[in-house]
Amino acid sequence: AEVRVVGPPTMIPLHIGQLGVRVYHNLDEGLRDVHVIMMLRLQLERQGRALFPTIREYARQYGLTGDRVKLAEPGAIVMHPGPINRGVEIAPDVADSLSSVILDQVANGVAVRMGILYLMSGAG
Repeated sequence: AEVRVVGPPTMIPLHIGQLGVRVYHNLDEGLRDVHVIMMLRLQLERQGRALFPTIREYARQYGLTGDRVKLAEPGAIVMHPGPINRGVEIAPDVADSLSSVILDQVANGVAVRMGILYLMSGAG
């Protein structure tokens, strides 16, 4: 599988390409023909570090919209670990669409973390 990472240059680790991923700074280019779109939460509390001009500009350049989802393969799924900054990294209509598996991902993530904690506690 080809793994792609998309984001502003200020938010992409310098040597991430050495891990075998393809780096894009344009979301539209990075989304073309993908099967899975995994968005991550923009940590608004870190905006003070000036990693991008404004939240609005970030949403314009890197926010996942319905039009952008159409650049992916038909049937592509949309993932996000939550919590979502609706209207920033992902549009509400995309988060609530049939292509979204976000609620399942969050629910399964809780169960996985519970299992790991159980095993690490020595109870399992």
